[in-house]
Parts: sequence; structure tokens; C-alpha cells
Amino acid sequence: MTQPAGQPGRRPRIFVAGGSNAVSRPYSYLPMAGWVQAMPLFLTDHVEVVNCARARASSKSFRERGRLQWILENMSPGDYLLFGFGQNDVKPDPGLHTKPFSTFMEHMSAYVHGVREAQGHPVIMLPYERRRIDRHGNVSRFLGDYPLAAQQLAEDEHVPVIDLYRQSLQWWEELGPENSKPVFVYLRPGEPLQANVQDADNVHLRAEGAVEVARFVVRSMLEQGVIPGHWGRDLDRRRFSYDEMGWLDEETFWQRTKSRVSQYPGK
Repeated sequence: MTQPAGQPGRRPRIFVAGGSNAVSRPYSYLPMAGWVQAMPLFLTDHVEVVNCARARASSKSFRERGRLQWILENMSPGDYLLFGFGQNDVKPDPGLHTKPFSTFMEHMSAYVHGVREAQGHPVIMLPYERRRIDRHGNVSRFLGDYPLAAQQLAEDEHVPVIDLYRQSLQWWEELGPENSKPVFVYLRPGEPLQANVQDADNVHLRAEGAVEVARFVVRSMLEQGVIPGHWGRDLDRRRFSYDEMGWLDEETFWQRTKSRVSQYPGK
């Protein structure tokens, strides 16, 4: 896959759109981490990650609230948009809900076409499945047909796919009911329960889980030639400290949440 040069003197950027499992968290959410905040651990300074993911976002709400348009307004030729939804599209809330093979695909196609009009690179990500494992080690398919619909759109539009969904099913089945808990927000003895964090959370990741998801995403982009090979680093490194995870202070967290919204969401 040939990459355009972009603007001289400016690093290319990978914008990310998604829901709460991707959000870069402030310190007050420890040990919860969004997988996107771990991406820079596996990328060199040749590229900048711009995390626009927001809690409770679906493909519909992210677009209708002007967050997609903000990305398109700030995107330069040669930039990327990595986006994946479904965790909240499945919910019955009319502000979030879409139907997999109709409204979901319609919204997702708007991301593809918008990025291409901005001369960027769309990349579809199939989100990881929730941790719902029975005593026999079988993982429930909470996301239903949304990953299949996103895969179909990617094939129709010839867009690269990061298949985290299938990979997550393999992970959770291999780890099993107990060994999969440390990937998610299950507090360890002595860890304080923060006001914004729920213990025994089978949706959101601990920092350790976020690192492994980020590793898989970056490795997949490199192996498919979506991004240049020299952008990757430390893909086989196994030890990371919490200090490397890119936690945000509260002011920065809320400033990014409020500011990354277009004044013209209807475009």
C-alpha cells in the first residue's frame, strides 16, 4: 500500500474514532485504560496518534454530534482514520442504536467516504468482544452481526480491516473464565476503587489489557502494509510500567472531550 508524502515538516497522524474502550483515561480512572493510549508504545515519533474516541459513542452518535466532522476538518492528506463501533450501536437507546446491515453500515460508510474526500486513509476496526464466558470456556457473542456488517462494508469499499473481534474471541477462549479477568478491570487486593471505576467490569480494560490490544492493532497495520514498516517499534517488548501509559490530567481530559466537536455536525 503506497503512502502519500503528506505535508512537509508535519508528522502524519492516525486519528481514532470509537467508544469508551478506546478513550484515553485520566489518572482518576486507574487502573482502567483505553487501548488507544497504549498505541504510542508501539509507534515511533514518525507518527502522531490523535485519540477522538468518546464514552458511550456509537457510529450514529459520534457522527451526529459532530465528532466525525471535527476529524475531517482537521485531517490532512495522508492522515489515517482508524474507527470501530458496535459496542453501543447494539443498545436500544434511540440516540445510539443502529441496525447492523442498514443504518450501521450507512453511518460507517460516511466515515469511509469522508476520509477519502479529505485524501486520507480509512481503516475499519472490528471491536473486541466483551468478557462473557461460561464455565465451559465458550464466549458469548454480545456484538451480534455488527462485526460481520463492518467486515462486509470493508470488503465492498476495499478498506483495510483490523480484526480485533476474532482475535479477542480466541484470546478469551484460550485464557478462560479466570485467567481472562486480569485483562479487564478486576481490582487486585489493596487497589482503591475510584469513583469512576466499576470493579468486575467485563467491558473495559486494565492497562495490561490495553497494551495487548494496542500491540495487536499496530502489528496488524504493519503486517498489512497499512502504515510504513519503519513506524513500528517494540512489538515484542513485554514489560511496561504504568508511567508509560499516557494517562491524562483532568483538565486535559475534559478539554479534549469538549473541544473535539465540529460546529457543523450536519455535514
